[in-house]
Parts: sequence; C-alpha cells; structure tokens
Amino acid sequence: MKNLLRRLLYRILRFFGAIFNIRFPLKIVLPLLIILTAGTYFYTSDKLVTQVGGQVDYDEAMRYIEIKDIAEEKFIGDVDRGTMGDSAAAAMISGLGDKWSYFMTADEYKTYQLYSSDEYSDIGMSIMLDENTGGYQVISINADSPAAWAGLTSGMVITGIDGQSIIGKDLDEVRTMIRSRLNTMFVLDVDRADPITVDCSKTYVSSVSFRLEKTEAGYVKIDNFEAGTGKDAISAIETLLSQKAVALVIDLRGNAGGLKGEIRELMDYLLPKGVLFYEVDKNGKEEVAESDGMCVQLPLVVLINSETFSEAELFAAVIQEYNWGLLMGEPTSGRTRTQSTIVLDDGSAIRLSTKSYLTPNRIDICKNGGVIPDSIVFNADASATGTTEGTTGGLEGTASTSNDDQLMAALKYLS
Repeated sequence: MKNLLRRLLYRILRFFGAIFNIRFPLKIVLPLLIILTAGTYFYTSDKLVTQVGGQVDYDEAMRYIEIKDIAEEKFIGDVDRGTMGDSAAAAMISGLGDKWSYFMTADEYKTYQLYSSDEYSDIGMSIMLDENTGGYQVISINADSPAAWAGLTSGMVITGIDGQSIIGKDLDEVRTMIRSRLNTMFVLDVDRADPITVDCSKTYVSSVSFRLEKTEAGYVKIDNFEAGTGKDAISAIETLLSQKAVALVIDLRGNAGGLKGEIRELMDYLLPKGVLFYEVDKNGKEEVAESDGMCVQLPLVVLINSETFSEAELFAAVIQEYNWGLLMGEPTSGRTRTQSTIVLDDGSAIRLSTKSYLTPNRIDICKNGGVIPDSIVFNADASATGTTEGTTGGLEGTASTSNDDQLMAALKYLS
C-alpha cells in the first residue's frame, strides 16, 4: 500500500514537473504535500467557522448535524429531514420564551401573507411579495370594495404608495403604510401601468363611539387605534365638552391596539407637556414621542381588561404614570412588543419581537406581564360591556339598569 501511494505521488509529481519543466525529489515533495494539505484543511475549517458566525455557532450547528445523523441511523421509524428541520427551527424561536414570536414553514408563511395583507384592511385586496420586482402582487380583489372601484385587478404589482417606494420593504411595513391611509384617498404606483388612486374615505367606519351619560360623564368607546382614531376620539371629546360633560370614561376593553401615531395624537391632546413613550430596539435605538403643553383637565377613568392589547395598553399605562386618571377593570395582556417578519432563504419565515414600547418611566409593560388597574373590577356578565345607552339614572345618578359592572363602577366613582 505504501509503495502504491509512493508511486502515485511520484507520477503526480512527474505530471506537474513535465508541465512546468521542474524536477523535485520525492523526499521533498511528500512533506510539501502534507504541509499544503494541512494548511488547506485548517484554512477551510477556519473560514467555515467564521462564516457560520464563530466557534460557538459552529459547535451548535455541528451538534444539530450530529443529532440528525444519529436519528437517521438509529431511529426505528421513518425520518423526514424537512419536518425535523422545521421542528428544530420552531423550537429555537420557542426557546426565546416570547409568546408573540414564532416560526412559520414556507407554506405557513404563504398563508400568513394572504391573511395579513388585508387583516386590518378595508381596501378589499390581498397581496403577496413579487420576487421578480420586489414589489407586491395583487392576489385577489373583493367585489364592491375601494380596490375594485379604483380599478385594481389580480396580477398587478404595486411598487409604491403615495410616491414612496415599497421595493425591499417587508409585508409588515407595507401593511402599516396602507393601514395608516384607510380613512383617506391615496395613490398606488403600479408596475408597467399608470398610478391608481384609491378612495377609502367612502367606506371608513369610525372605531370611536360616544355619548353623554345621566351622570354628566362623557363615555368614549375606542374599539381600536387604526387610522383616523386619534382625530375621531378628539372630536368625540370636544363634542362631549360642548355638551357640558364634567368627567370622562375612556373604554379600551377589547381594544386590540393599532398604530402608535394614533395613540400619540390622542395622548398629546389629553396630557400636559412631557415624554409620552419610547419605542426601543435591540441595540437601544429609541424613537421618542412627546406631548406639548395643551391638555384636558377633567376627572378621568380608563377601562381596561384582558382583551386590551398593545398600543391600547400603552395608552392606559401612560395615563397611569402621569396620574391623569384612574385605571379600572382587569389586568391587560402585556403584548406591548412590536413584531417583524423575517423571511429565510428557503421561503420559511420568523415572526420575531424586535421592538418594545416603554412608558415615560421606562417601564417595559411586556416584562411586567401587563398593566395592572388601580381598581380591579370584574364583570359578572361579559356580554354587558358598554351597555348603558337608553337606561335611566338611579338613586346615585348612575345608569343603574346596566349589567356592565365595570362601567357602573366608573360612573359611580366619577359622580
């Protein structure tokens, strides 16, 4: 065997020597080949470790490969490598301990795109990333919708919104851009076609309702903080003030949150000068929202419950820190982190919490597990939420025929 190897190396040497007309003794060539091979191995290994991200990441990757190989070799049942890989990826994200972050397979991500593209939208269309252009292709159009009225059709590729390019933006960014315009008219730039104007103002339904209670307290129900909510809530409060309201109840029960710009607008109207909230990323980069000196000084109760989410929770927490009103009801969910969707090379994706809202005192509501009301009150009848309209005042001046215990407690407190 050794002689065979020696002859093989000798012939390789003679071949290269003939090409370059060079002759080397075999006793010199063997050490050179060993050194060259070892150098190549260590260089390749070091480069591989560096590309993976470092020795720790390399060791973790190798452990995964070792487990996979052992399972394929020893497991008595069938082994589906794709399923194993998806399960491993899902477990990695689950291991972060954040219930708002999760992994999606390629098929799950496609479904998510169709669902998320019109999850909050009254525009009436579904969109999906177009890999050829980097824009977003229209997948479907709902009949009798703003998208249909505007002339949008399936197959069109949207490349910009109001002159701002969406090439390279992820679905969350595009969705937010559309959501922020759902009560207005806006222009969609379309690949290989003229821009299209979409009018959502005709189908806009306000998320704000209000009335003056028998106690002369103004009741304002805010279902979400989507586009237009800030202006609508301010208009509602202004109307109640003109009706001589002496106190306010702002009902955020069941409010799923929405756009930070909307709570910023409403809180700026209600609160005195100061920091309203921070939005912070992993690297500590901050976006600060502040209020001016104008404010509304009325006795205030904010109603919250376990279905109060995200920006609605932040609103309640800020009111509490400013000592600008009483929080009443049930603890909130603690979902005050913002998520981004990161698409992987194989078409799967990660839905990951990438930013967090902080209160003016830099409290992370998510880490605290939610917002705790100043006064905890539960509704015996969950279906009775907000039902005082049309009732009459009782001996204490409240709408005594309502089964909404939380609202009754708020009106009694304010009276």
